[in-house]
Amino acid sequence: MNETVTARGVVHGKVQGVWFRAFTREHAERHELGGYARNQADGTVAFALCGPRNAVETVLEALRQGPPLARVSHIDVTWLTDKTITGFETS
Repeated sequence: MNETVTARGVVHGKVQGVWFRAFTREHAERHELGGYARNQADGTVAFALCGPRNAVETVLEALRQGPPLARVSHIDVTWLTDKTITGFETS
């Protein structure tokens, strides 16, 4: 069974000013996931990805690499059963 899940987390490293939010949105929309990607004051990017578990895991793998100019040091992820996020926002 491919359950619907939400992964919320924070990406650490050089992830602001390198198109990380747009990269996240592109991958999420390609896999028809809801969620968001938001710059944080501490230089990290907070995100949520909501949809089928296998699609969420695929996008998480892409985020671990990031766009060409990014340098991801690590990602903190919390898995939830929240299924209410639709559409994708960047701010």
